Amino acid sequence: MTTYDDRASLSDLTATAERVRASVESVIEGKPEVVRLSLTVLLAEGHLLIEDVPGVGKTMLAKTLARSIDCSVRRIQFTPDLLPSDITGVSIFDQQRRDFEFKPGAIFAQIVIGDEINRASPKTQSALLESMEERQVTIDGQSYELPSPFMVVATQNPVEMEGTYPLPEAQRDRFMARVSMGYPTPEAELQMLDVHGSLSPLDDLQPVAHAHDIVKLIDAVRGVHVADAVRRYAVQLVGATRGHPDLRLGASPRATLHLVRAAKASAALSGRDYALPDDVQALAVAVLAHRLLPTAQAQLARRTAEQVVLEILRHTPVPQAAGPLPGKAPHVRQPPGPRRP
Repeated sequence: MTTYDDRASLSDLTATAERVRASVESVIEGKPEVVRLSLTVLLAEGHLLIEDVPGVGKTMLAKTLARSIDCSVRRIQFTPDLLPSDITGVSIFDQQRRDFEFKPGAIFAQIVIGDEINRASPKTQSALLESMEERQVTIDGQSYELPSPFMVVATQNPVEMEGTYPLPEAQRDRFMARVSMGYPTPEAELQMLDVHGSLSPLDDLQPVAHAHDIVKLIDAVRGVHVADAVRRYAVQLVGATRGHPDLRLGASPRATLHLVRAAKASAALSGRDYALPDDVQALAVAVLAHRLLPTAQAQLARRTAEQVVLEILRHTPVPQAAGPLPGKAPHVRQPPGPRRP
C-alpha cells in the first residue's frame, strides 16, 4: 500500500504546479482563476468543459495546458460527419497476418482536446462516455486501457445553436467542471496585442513538466485529508440541489465525488494536506452548475443554475471546525454573498 510519504511532497506539487501555471499564463493573460481551475481539474483526475463565445481563447487554453506538459496530445475537431470510430479506433483486417488489427483512434492520448464538441452527432459524442468515466475503450468486445494521466478538455460555443447538438446530461455529468473564459480586460488585451500580435504564442512554448510528474502529483492529491465535516458539507450542498424548487434536475452522486476530489486538489495547490470548506465553496459553482437543469418557471424568471448554487451556498451551514490535525486552528468562513447580475 502506498503511504503519503511515498508520494510527491506538497512542496514538489506546488513547485511543479507553479511552473505549469506560469507557462499557461504566459499565453492566457489576465485569467488566473481559469488557469487555476484547469490545473485543479487535471490534478483531480477530471475533465474540463470550456464554454464561451468564439474568439476568447477556449481552444488556446486547452492547447497551452497540453503544450506545457510533456505528454501525448491529440486534437479532435468535432464536426457533424465525425464517426465514433474516428475517436475510439477501429479493427482492420490484416491480409498478411490473416487477423484483425486494432488501429487506435484519437482518444488514445494523455491530453485530448475536443474542439466544438457540440457539433458532432449524439452517436459520436457518446463515444467519449466510456473513456471519460472508466479510462478505457471497448472495441469488438476487447477493452483497451488509456494512458495516464488522461484528461479530456472540450470546448463549445453556447450561443451558436444552428448545426449543433446539445450535450446530453450523461455527458455533461462526466465533466468535473465547466469554466467560461470571459472577455479579457483592456490591459490584458493590449498586452496580448504586444506579445502575440506577430507570431503564435505557442511557437516558443516549451514543456515545464513531464507526464510522470503529473502522475506523482495526482497520487499526492489522493492523500489529501478530507474531514468528515467537510464531506458532510459537500453532501449537503449537492443534496440541496435535488429538492430545490427552481431545478428539475439536481446534481448526481458523481457530482459529490467530483466536488470532493476537486477540493482536495485545490487544497494541495494551496500547500495544504487537508481540505477546508473554503475549497468546497470556491469550486461549487464550477463543479455543480453545468449539471443542473432549471425549471421552465425559473428560466422565465431568468434564474440561472449558477444563481441557484450561490443561493444554496448562502443557506447551507458551514462546518465550524474543519482542521483534521490536532493543534490546527479551526477555519471558519461565511458563505459568499449575493452576486450582482
